[in-house]
Amino acid sequence: MNHIEQKLVAAVKDFVLAGFNPRAARSEPPTHPLWAKMRQLGTELWLDTGSIKEASELWTREFSALTTNNTLLNREVQSGAYDRLVVEADKLLQRFDMPAQRRKLEMAFILNAYHALRLVERFDAKVSVEEHTDLAFDAKAAVAYAHRFYAICPERFIVKLPLTPAGLVATRALAGKVPVNHTLGFSARQNYLIARFARPSYVNVFMGRLNAFVADNALGSGAYVGERATLATQQALRALRARYGMPTKPIGASTRSGGQIRDLAGLDVMTLPPKAAAEFLQLGVKPEDLADRTGADYKVELNAGVSHRSIALDTLWEVPLGLIAALDSLHDNVADRLDEAALLSHLAEHGVKDLLPRWTGPQIAASAAEGKIPKLANWAKNLAAGAVGLDALMNLAGLNSFIADQHAMDQRVADVLGGKTG
Repeated sequence: MNHIEQKLVAAVKDFVLAGFNPRAARSEPPTHPLWAKMRQLGTELWLDTGSIKEASELWTREFSALTTNNTLLNREVQSGAYDRLVVEADKLLQRFDMPAQRRKLEMAFILNAYHALRLVERFDAKVSVEEHTDLAFDAKAAVAYAHRFYAICPERFIVKLPLTPAGLVATRALAGKVPVNHTLGFSARQNYLIARFARPSYVNVFMGRLNAFVADNALGSGAYVGERATLATQQALRALRARYGMPTKPIGASTRSGGQIRDLAGLDVMTLPPKAAAEFLQLGVKPEDLADRTGADYKVELNAGVSHRSIALDTLWEVPLGLIAALDSLHDNVADRLDEAALLSHLAEHGVKDLLPRWTGPQIAASAAEGKIPKLANWAKNLAAGAVGLDALMNLAGLNSFIADQHAMDQRVADVLGGKTG
């Protein structure tokens, strides 16, 4: 890092930390017997929101973290709450000569770090901060920004990196140095790969989107699809923990209902949107009704004529032998030197091609047009042929959705600085 770069990094850090008071007087949060029982069953409780108002309405002493992402931060930025911060941050960045792309990344970094510090200040909680989506394809830059996030608040910040080839390489480089929440996972096999190769602190299953894929495409009710994938991930990671001592914990994410919280009691971590958390409290469940459900065998029923294999549903909960063999053969001294292309080639040599497909431009564009939930008619042939896994398809859709929200946030910043908003 040259002298000018050092000055920029230091100036941005000082800017976001200005006025930060992590020891501000706080009232002791209340407790709640249902959340207390969930903690007794072994579940860490996080709130999936960047809104201080929403979190305040539900926060009890049983919660320990908040999750933010491009979508949630975009909501705060679009509200105008950070317009003045954007103007002041731009004044700071104008002191340094940098291309427009770098200025965009720095602005996103400032907004993420500043907002996360406000959450830390209010709740004294861990906060997942997410990098700009452009860094999902640049391992070296992703590592650099992750170290910068961590340096701002090492006691509380967890850095979110997405499941992409570059994200895997970056996360491995950060293992043991920066806590990483590796996001946009949808299956046990994806998370097995992430845990063994990249060794993050956390992985995710976006279970609500899995249920929605089945329901929205009229394949069945969608019940228990995400739950089964989540529990399969939990079981796979517990096995890795027992055998190798790997610390990676699964997070049940994209929770859509209070019933899912009840049905996944005992999961290592759950990050709960406020709506689902409030619904759980209104179910009428008593603490004594809750039990560890991590050993449950939830069945997924599809409509007549729809098979699991035809839509690659089994890729959500099966960890194939080829993947295990690929990782068994990958010794640390080799894995540490792999770049994205070499990692994909290594997996392909062991017959694992549908987990991280080499997407074409038209495929990426088609997914982006669909939104968060893929339309089966556009992908049926690829799924049935085993060219892509359903987990891989959902990952692509999720990444495109985050990219769209990131672009919206970038545009809001441009509009503020162009004088188009107040």
